[in-house]
Amino acid sequence: MSTAEETRGEDTPWSEVTPEAARRLLVAAVEAFAERGYHATTTRDIAGRAGMSPAALYIHYKTKEELLHRISRIGHDRALRLLEAAADGEGSAAGRLADAVRSFVHWHAERHATARVVQNELQALGDEHRAEILDLRRKSDAMVRRIINDGVEAGEFDVPDVPGTTLAVLSLCIDVARWFNAQGSRTPEEVGTLYAGLALRMVGARV
Repeated sequence: MSTAEETRGEDTPWSEVTPEAARRLLVAAVEAFAERGYHATTTRDIAGRAGMSPAALYIHYKTKEELLHRISRIGHDRALRLLEAAADGEGSAAGRLADAVRSFVHWHAERHATARVVQNELQALGDEHRAEILDLRRKSDAMVRRIINDGVEAGEFDVPDVPGTTLAVLSLCIDVARWFNAQGSRTPEEVGTLYAGLALRMVGARV
């Protein structure tokens, strides 16, 4: 991933990270973790990408794991907000599920490098930080499960196994980060629309 990925789209990416030096280090860490993996990346690698000395990194982050946790927390918070907005929206369950999947997939495609780090490096977090991120994942699962349950109760969906179907829908969305290529033939918007349709067929939506 290039820094350009983190300078497009929603607001100012990583705008919640201040001061600017801390934001630059975080963007550099996303790049390095996405390309090399967490364990193969050193703090020297991260500082070098940010155009800073290794000593400067420790002014803002005590450890490499703290950097990973910050990335994971922000990424999961953003994803959860997307799903909450869809779950709390108006309209049919089918419309809300389509909105949830469309926005969730769009995020995983547009921010595919960040999403890969967020999704793939969970085990590198310390116990306390891992528990925090797992709680956010459970909340995301609950948002999608609520929409599917609403659809079943309203007679819109035919789903014999709501927990299993929820897992399948979320897994489908998350996997986009693994294969999406910004230079490919499909845009994040197109992939989001495609997957929204796939999700509706998965739940047997009667629309």
